[in-house]
Amino acid sequence: MCAILKRTWAARRAIGLYFIVLAVGWMAGEMLRDIAIPEMRPMSEPFIHRIVMSALLVFVFAAAIPFVPGAEIGFALLLIFGGKASLVVYAGMVCALLLSFCIARFVPLRAISEITRWLRLKRITSFVTEIETSPAQDRAELVASKVTGRLGQAMLRNKYVVLVLLLNAPGNSVLGGGGGLAFIAGISGLYRFWPYLISVLIAVAPFPLLFFLQGG
Repeated sequence: MCAILKRTWAARRAIGLYFIVLAVGWMAGEMLRDIAIPEMRPMSEPFIHRIVMSALLVFVFAAAIPFVPGAEIGFALLLIFGGKASLVVYAGMVCALLLSFCIARFVPLRAISEITRWLRLKRITSFVTEIETSPAQDRAELVASKVTGRLGQAMLRNKYVVLVLLLNAPGNSVLGGGGGLAFIAGISGLYRFWPYLISVLIAVAPFPLLFFLQGG
């Protein structure tokens, strides 16, 4: 028990920052949803089209940010416009997850190690530093070598399936939501672009497809 308390106290900065990020992300999601989905009232068709396009841009931006529940904007669009918005919402979510994944590929690992060092996460800092000093082509193998246990190895072998499940898992906001999961996938070096894209196309499909089949 004492050991657990000591580890918790040592990680107090990380824990505090985590809850702050969760709270800020939730508030940002609420604010962006209000901006993207204004109070509905009688309006002309061109104006509705402008609202949908504006909402789509906010949706892509919000859904790409870790810990911001931008997917709620997509659900709101589906509930308001039904099957007519299904393809737009589908394309928007795919673009958001690709955006977060690609941005993560260009984030310098030194910046990540500096953040984890400030958070006093010594093991993670050491691990990120080790990845940073390794050749790019060897990083995926290095990350894989750190995974131990049968469950961890099984998840690693089926990492694309795991990603699809996590993207659709209720409560995945604690892991950063879709944007956070995409960012982790991009920065880890474990996921190749085209298999990742196929996984995202599958993962995002269920809800838009349901509304599309219902025809609004």
